Amino acid sequence: MFHRIRRRAKGPTEVERQLAELVARHHQMPPWIGAPTDAPQSDEPTAAAPDFLPPELRVPSHDQVEGKMMPWKQPLVIDGEMTACAECGAYRDWLILSTRDQIWLRCRAGHQQREPRLDTAWYNRNSGPADATHETFEDCLRHLGH
Repeated sequence: MFHRIRRRAKGPTEVERQLAELVARHHQMPPWIGAPTDAPQSDEPTAAAPDFLPPELRVPSHDQVEGKMMPWKQPLVIDGEMTACAECGAYRDWLILSTRDQIWLRCRAGHQQREPRLDTAWYNRNSGPADATHETFEDCLRHLGH
């Protein structure tokens, strides 16, 4: 530790001298060097930038999707309590729907109930990647076997 202090007291090192020289050169440069230039104006329409993904791999953005749903075959336990359908008492084989920052549960019989103890963050943590997109709610239900 004392060697470092003594070394600094002798004067700047070679690296410090080089850095000081670069800083001095930088301050001597005219201000317009390195400034962005305006693109040349032309009357020709510019070609559209190519899309990154081919059409068959594109998915709708979040604002284009009305909602998401996933199957949940096992019993759904929330806060240590098993969730059951309020109308028929079913407690497994749910469809979990996430729409407008709300979570809805749909049993096999088609009864739906809102689940206020779950939120979109829970849905995103527990859902996998989407395997398909559908135009209508009924198409999605058929796809998931309900």
